[in-house]
Amino acid sequence: MYSRLSDPESPSAHPMPHEPALDRVLTVPNLISAIRLGLSLVLFVAIERTAWQPALWLFLLAASTDWVDGWWARRFNQVSRLGRIFDPLVDKVIVCGAFILLAARGGASAILPWMAVVVVLRELVVTAVRAEMERAGHDFSAGLSGKLKMVLQCGAVALELAARVWPETHLAGIELRQAATLVAWAAVIATIHSGLEYLIAARPVLLGPGK
Repeated sequence: MYSRLSDPESPSAHPMPHEPALDRVLTVPNLISAIRLGLSLVLFVAIERTAWQPALWLFLLAASTDWVDGWWARRFNQVSRLGRIFDPLVDKVIVCGAFILLAARGGASAILPWMAVVVVLRELVVTAVRAEMERAGHDFSAGLSGKLKMVLQCGAVALELAARVWPETHLAGIELRQAATLVAWAAVIATIHSGLEYLIAARPVLLGPGK
């Protein structure tokens, strides 16, 4: 969700410079990402045990602190190749895992199983494209659509968890469950749109010149 050197998901593709500093592993940003990954595992256990309130706070903590490692990396020059891969991977684990587990709970969930499939499929495809771009020596920096879909996905999960904690609560005159449903649909649309945008942008590299 942030850019260290640049975010690995973007319609732009340009050669990446080689810098020895990029090979660092033990950095504060990478440690923060590792902590967020640990939080995601606790989050999944909480969802499985239907401990909705702890799950809500865990998700908000894991999702809202994503900017910290990016800010630290830029502020203290701790950008690394591992960080450029690790941070977006943790984002995907948190969001995809939450979508899958919430969809699996059934009932009146705003997040349906097919929505989880769309989200996971998009992340797998974009990750594969990113790997090919990196192999070809190109950067794949984040575009607005990729950032928007992440915000909407996180919003859908947060609202779904909140609706399970406070089922009778309204947000701006709308029930939390209805708000969660609207945001979930918006997240799916943004997910599909951003995935197609990245594929189209990467087409010259994936198919070769002139195609």
